[in-house]
Amino acid sequence: MLDLRIKDLFFDTRAVRRRVDHATRAVLSRFGAFVRRTARSSIRKRKRISEPGSPPSSHTGLLKKFIFVGYDPKKNSVVIGPARLSGSARGQAPGLLEYGDSTTLTRSGQRRRVTIRARPFMGPAFDKELPKLPSLWRDSVIRP
Repeated sequence: MLDLRIKDLFFDTRAVRRRVDHATRAVLSRFGAFVRRTARSSIRKRKRISEPGSPPSSHTGLLKKFIFVGYDPKKNSVVIGPARLSGSARGQAPGLLEYGDSTTLTRSGQRRRVTIRARPFMGPAFDKELPKLPSLWRDSVIRP
Protein backbone atom coordinates (compact mmCIF):
# COMPACT_ATOMS: atom_id res chain seq x y z
CA MET A 1 0.00 0.00 0.00
CA LEU A 2 1.18 3.54 -0.77
CA ASP A 3 1.92 5.59 2.33
CA LEU A 4 2.11 9.30 1.55
CA ARG A 5 1.92 12.08 4.02
CA ILE A 6 0.49 15.38 2.91
CA LYS A 7 3.39 17.25 4.54
CA ASP A 8 5.90 15.44 2.30
CA LEU A 9 4.22 16.89 -0.80
CA PHE A 10 5.05 20.52 0.07
CA PHE A 11 8.22 22.54 0.37
CA ASP A 12 9.62 23.32 3.77
CA THR A 13 9.47 27.09 3.23
CA ARG A 14 12.03 28.01 5.89
CA ALA A 15 14.56 25.47 4.61
CA VAL A 16 14.13 26.64 1.02
CA ARG A 17 14.50 30.30 1.98
CA ARG A 18 17.56 29.53 4.06
CA ARG A 19 19.23 27.74 1.15
CA VAL A 20 18.29 30.47 -1.31
CA ASP A 21 19.60 33.18 1.04
CA HIS A 22 22.85 31.27 1.50
CA ALA A 23 23.22 30.75 -2.27
CA THR A 24 22.44 34.42 -2.95
CA ARG A 25 25.12 35.57 -0.55
CA ALA A 26 27.67 33.12 -1.97
CA VAL A 27 26.95 33.93 -5.63
CA LEU A 28 26.88 37.70 -5.20
CA SER A 29 30.04 37.65 -3.07
CA ARG A 30 31.87 35.62 -5.71
CA PHE A 31 30.61 37.94 -8.46
CA GLY A 32 31.77 40.96 -6.45
CA ALA A 33 35.19 39.40 -5.99
CA PHE A 34 35.48 38.79 -9.74
CA VAL A 35 34.53 42.41 -10.53
CA ARG A 36 36.99 43.66 -7.91
CA ARG A 37 39.80 41.54 -9.37
CA THR A 38 39.04 42.73 -12.92
CA ALA A 39 38.90 46.39 -11.84
CA ARG A 40 42.16 46.11 -9.90
CA SER A 41 43.95 44.42 -12.78
CA SER A 42 42.83 47.13 -15.21
CA ILE A 43 44.57 49.85 -13.15
CA ARG A 44 48.26 50.01 -13.98
CA LYS A 45 50.83 51.44 -11.61
CA ARG A 46 52.89 53.91 -13.60
CA LYS A 47 53.95 57.55 -13.60
CA ARG A 48 52.32 58.43 -16.91
CA ILE A 49 48.74 59.77 -16.96
CA SER A 50 46.26 57.44 -18.65
CA GLU A 51 44.28 58.41 -21.70
CA PRO A 52 40.67 59.58 -21.12
CA GLY A 53 38.29 56.67 -21.58
CA SER A 54 40.86 54.08 -20.47
CA PRO A 55 41.36 52.89 -16.87
CA PRO A 56 43.34 55.30 -14.70
CA SER A 57 46.98 54.98 -13.77
CA SER A 58 47.73 54.44 -10.11
CA HIS A 59 50.62 56.64 -9.12
CA THR A 60 50.63 55.74 -5.41
CA GLY A 61 48.86 52.36 -5.43
CA LEU A 62 46.03 53.58 -3.18
CA LEU A 63 43.28 53.27 -5.78
CA LYS A 64 44.03 49.60 -6.42
CA LYS A 65 44.47 48.84 -2.74
CA PHE A 66 41.19 50.35 -1.57
CA ILE A 67 38.67 48.65 -3.88
CA PHE A 68 36.36 46.60 -1.66
CA VAL A 69 33.39 44.25 -1.90
CA GLY A 70 30.54 44.21 0.60
CA TYR A 71 27.36 42.12 0.75
CA ASP A 72 24.22 43.85 2.05
CA PRO A 73 21.86 41.17 3.47
CA LYS A 74 18.93 43.59 3.91
CA LYS A 75 18.88 44.43 0.21
CA ASN A 76 20.31 41.11 -1.02
CA SER A 77 22.87 43.01 -3.05
CA VAL A 78 26.59 43.48 -3.31
CA VAL A 79 28.46 46.79 -3.33
CA ILE A 80 31.74 46.89 -5.23
CA GLY A 81 33.98 49.92 -5.47
CA PRO A 82 36.75 52.08 -4.09
CA ALA A 83 36.57 53.34 -0.52
CA ARG A 84 36.52 57.05 0.01
CA LEU A 85 39.97 58.21 1.05
CA SER A 86 40.54 60.97 3.58
CA GLY A 87 41.30 64.45 2.36
CA SER A 88 38.99 66.54 0.19
CA ALA A 89 40.71 65.87 -3.14
CA ARG A 90 41.47 62.23 -2.38
CA GLY A 91 37.90 61.59 -1.27
CA GLN A 92 36.58 62.76 -4.62
CA ALA A 93 39.21 61.03 -6.74
CA PRO A 94 37.52 57.64 -7.37
CA GLY A 95 34.26 59.26 -8.51
CA LEU A 96 36.06 61.86 -10.59
CA LEU A 97 38.07 59.16 -12.32
CA GLU A 98 35.06 56.93 -13.00
CA TYR A 99 32.67 59.62 -14.28
CA GLY A 100 34.75 62.75 -14.88
CA ASP A 101 33.80 66.22 -13.62
CA SER A 102 35.18 69.58 -12.57
CA THR A 103 36.66 70.22 -9.15
CA THR A 104 38.76 72.77 -7.30
CA LEU A 105 42.27 71.74 -6.29
CA THR A 106 44.33 73.53 -3.65
CA ARG A 107 48.11 73.34 -3.80
CA SER A 108 50.45 75.51 -1.75
CA GLY A 109 47.58 77.83 -0.92
CA GLN A 110 46.68 78.27 -4.59
CA ARG A 111 43.18 77.24 -5.66
CA ARG A 112 42.53 76.21 -9.21
CA ARG A 113 39.53 74.79 -11.06
CA VAL A 114 40.31 71.68 -13.14
CA THR A 115 38.24 69.42 -15.36
CA ILE A 116 39.00 65.72 -15.21
CA ARG A 117 37.83 63.56 -18.10
CA ALA A 118 36.39 60.15 -17.27
CA ARG A 119 38.70 57.17 -16.90
CA PRO A 120 36.19 54.45 -16.00
CA PHE A 121 37.41 51.29 -14.30
CA MET A 122 34.49 49.92 -12.24
CA GLY A 123 31.81 50.07 -14.96
CA PRO A 124 33.88 48.23 -17.56
CA ALA A 125 34.91 45.61 -14.98
CA PHE A 126 31.25 45.04 -14.07
CA ASP A 127 30.24 44.80 -17.73
CA LYS A 128 33.05 42.31 -18.42
CA GLU A 129 32.04 40.01 -15.55
CA LEU A 130 28.23 40.28 -15.95
CA PRO A 131 27.91 37.53 -18.61
CA LYS A 132 29.46 35.07 -16.13
CA LEU A 133 26.75 35.69 -13.50
CA PRO A 134 24.18 33.15 -14.80
CA SER A 135 26.73 30.34 -14.65
CA LEU A 136 27.48 31.27 -11.02
CA TRP A 137 23.77 30.78 -10.21
CA ARG A 138 23.62 27.38 -11.91
CA ASP A 139 23.20 24.63 -9.28
CA SER A 140 23.78 27.14 -6.45
CA VAL A 141 20.64 26.06 -4.53
CA ILE A 142 20.99 22.33 -4.02
CA ARG A 143 19.61 19.67 -1.73
CA PRO A 144 21.51 18.79 1.42
